Amino acid sequence: MIINTDINILGSLPDLELIRTYYFETKTDNLGHNANSSYTKIKTERSVKRFGRAIKRTLFTFKNDNVKWLISNILENDTKPDDFHLMLFWNASFNNQLINYLNTQVYFPAYYSGRLVLKTDEVFACLMELKIKSAGLQKWSDKTIETVASKYLTFLRKHNLLEGSLIKKIKHPYLSDLSFINYFYWIIAIEPKSNILDSNWLIYSFTEKDVLIERLLQKKYTKFIDLTYTGDKLTLIPIVDYKNLYDAITRP
Repeated sequence: MIINTDINILGSLPDLELIRTYYFETKTDNLGHNANSSYTKIKTERSVKRFGRAIKRTLFTFKNDNVKWLISNILENDTKPDDFHLMLFWNASFNNQLINYLNTQVYFPAYYSGRLVLKTDEVFACLMELKIKSAGLQKWSDKTIETVASKYLTFLRKHNLLEGSLIKKIKHPYLSDLSFINYFYWIIAIEPKSNILDSNWLIYSFTEKDVLIERLLQKKYTKFIDLTYTGDKLTLIPIVDYKNLYDAITRP
């Protein structure tokens, strides 16, 4: 597992809308030229670049051009906050192995078991256990691990998956049609397995499998996804080109 401390940096980002600002500045090769005015809550150019490295590595690295189009369309259009946060959360989880590990070992087990609260101690215990078997964590002190555990929960809160300050309560997002279709196009783009039911990324739908399939089979989604479902196998083929997907969903 490749491990870094991007969780700390992204969890400290004062405003996730700054991600959109960073995106447009990098598109115009303007990052750093006007840093302190654009990132009003980040005081130094050095800090801007530090945030920028984490954003680029974890949020703006793309498995392929199809994923890039999904992210770009979300960033370049006036999407609702939940759609914006979910798309970035999915991509961050794919790019950052530690985020994905904590999601699968701590967050999603709590989420799908119906738990109400997630505690820093649970994340800390998970990281301490991982430290025993992962060379990447050997040099981390208990204080560093405690900070990462805390920032991980803040990261989830910033993506609208938790709420509260001292006590982090688990939220249960309902995917809008935009996020629902984007999710399946995303999983098609990143998943090498032909049977989506075998995908480890299925839990990222925030929906129990039976309920997810029932919704996917609704007629309104058939113009976006060609599917074959046999009960134990689900294969998906995108109908709309990724480049045009956002317009097809929002401006039918």
